[in-house]
Amino acid sequence: MALIFLNGGGMRGGPLHAQLQGTPMVCRARSAARYRYFSVRGKFPAMHESGSASVVGELYDLPLKVLRDHLVPAEPAELEIGVIELEDGSAALATVLRDAMVDPLLQSGDIQDISYLGDWREFLHREG
Repeated sequence: MALIFLNGGGMRGGPLHAQLQGTPMVCRARSAARYRYFSVRGKFPAMHESGSASVVGELYDLPLKVLRDHLVPAEPAELEIGVIELEDGSAALATVLRDAMVDPLLQSGDIQDISYLGDWREFLHREG
């Protein structure tokens, strides 16, 4: 089992939530205020440890087999598993933007900084 912080499609109601194979949510949570938060092509969010924003998400105690066989294969190639800091100072796994992807995505215009919101659902609601 591993604690994982989900902040996009894996959250309840999201297109990747079924990949959790019925794992119940532990709680809603926030990351520590040390991240940049991006929308990649308007399709999925990406956290990167290079800012000062806190991100809204959900915490799950996910079986490693489910992580390996279901969630990770469904994630976009721009993301990887990393360890983040939560608001309370504890650590959790999360999908984060690969360091090598930041500059190419910024240069291509395929990424939008949504750190001011820190909430994927709020971003989607505003984009309507």
